[in-house]
Amino acid sequence: MRILIIEDEAALRQQLVTQMKEESFAVDQCATGEEGLYLGNETAYDVVIVDVGLPGISGLEVIQSWREKGRVFPVMILTARGRWQEKVEGLETGADDYLVKPFQMEELVARVRALLRRASGQAKSIIEAGPLSLNTSSQEVLVDGSPIELTAYEYKVLEFLMLHANSVVSKTLLTEHIYAQDFDRDSNVIEVFVGRLRKKIDPKDVIKPIETLRGRGYRFSIKNG
Repeated sequence: MRILIIEDEAALRQQLVTQMKEESFAVDQCATGEEGLYLGNETAYDVVIVDVGLPGISGLEVIQSWREKGRVFPVMILTARGRWQEKVEGLETGADDYLVKPFQMEELVARVRALLRRASGQAKSIIEAGPLSLNTSSQEVLVDGSPIELTAYEYKVLEFLMLHANSVVSKTLLTEHIYAQDFDRDSNVIEVFVGRLRKKIDPKDVIKPIETLRGRGYRFSIKNG
């Protein structure tokens, strides 16, 4: 999952970046509304965190511009303690949630994951598909109740595919959502990750959870029941 963090306070921004990387997010960051507006217009993020009190273009103006242009990714605003007006304005402008400073990182992570689930139509943190289950909170993957070991990027690919189950996901789209902006991306590596995932989650080649669509990408198509 790829996240954009727009925060002008350098220390807090770095804390957010470090925390979200630890949560296996691909993280892009910036300190101004102008740069954040540009990045949000150019990139299909899974979720964005925006500080309301940005210099120049405010966080609210950034969100309003995105929504007017049809950008629908989930947005969480960060606002100063006691300024309830900013909460209301932010939600009316198009934000999906807010968090008041100072806050606990655990709450921020939980809220971000809730936004991701809501955007993909998932009500619970555990996504189940046949014998396969993925816990987006603990990042644990089980097959027939037994945990399997995945690398960070294998997990990112599987999580994205399961959150977009029954949809066609191109290699390009996967690459954009699992790698940070400044990472040297190679979409061919996606084929390696998918191959490893197939062997780990379906070693006997029975349930065939990840379908390859020649020239189009992949589709996670396991049906429950």
